[in-house]
Amino acid sequence: MRRAYDVRRGIVRRYAPHEYVAVRLLLPAELHPPVVAEAYMHTTDELIDTGDVDPRAAALAAWDAESTTALESGEPPEQDALLALRDTARRHPHMAARVRAFLDGAPVEASWTGFETEADFQAYVDSYSLPGLMPTACLLAPAAPDAYESYVQGCRDLIEGWQRSDFLADLREDAENDRIGIPRDELARHGLKFDDLRSRPEACVPALDRVVRAQADLAGTTLAGCRGLPAPVAAEHRPFLDALIAVQELRLGAVRRAGGRVLLHDTGSSAFATLRVLVRQYRRARPYA
Repeated sequence: MRRAYDVRRGIVRRYAPHEYVAVRLLLPAELHPPVVAEAYMHTTDELIDTGDVDPRAAALAAWDAESTTALESGEPPEQDALLALRDTARRHPHMAARVRAFLDGAPVEASWTGFETEADFQAYVDSYSLPGLMPTACLLAPAAPDAYESYVQGCRDLIEGWQRSDFLADLREDAENDRIGIPRDELARHGLKFDDLRSRPEACVPALDRVVRAQADLAGTTLAGCRGLPAPVAAEHRPFLDALIAVQELRLGAVRRAGGRVLLHDTGSSAFATLRVLVRQYRRARPYA
């Protein structure tokens, strides 16, 4: 079991290093294992987010069956991802329903080839992105029902801004894989077509500057709307949530500065700026350690 969690921890450290450091510095030690177990969501995403649609759908169906067996069977699974998930669900019984909701929404990702409209993006967030966040977010959720409802809405704002920012930062890679997270009608509004992004990227930069600015403004608005997210949770969890929001704002700032050139090179926030955020929140978290 320790090995299974260690493998999960290594995965989180590689694909989300800033969030991993935030977990280790800012959350109580008893929450570290269940949070890193949710690298399961990343493993699922890796299975179904590239390639042709039919193989992705088949991979999801097989993974869904394996995950369901792991959660419901009396026999522990062999895979590290499923073993850590099973153990976490047994220690936190509400987790199984959250994982089920995530898997039920995962066909949206398995069949995703881009968005035609903003409404399609919003449906994607509701069906896949938010259920992917909630298994971790529910570990920090307030117990009071009235506070929980506003907490979930704050989580929804956070993941919408986060997802939109990620789609902008990943534009170059996604375009190479024949799909992007900017709605096609938004591109058209600025005189661009998807094929333009692949065939003449340098020429697209001026128009794409306007697209990125508009999309970044939308992401910034939703991130600003979730700044009250930490308020209803336990005091020892607030520094982590504040840091998570601040890190996403830093990433969005990096995307905004890159503008249309996100199509030409990878974009990331300053490691020094992120470190300052984590140090500031760590000082707040120390009394609860």
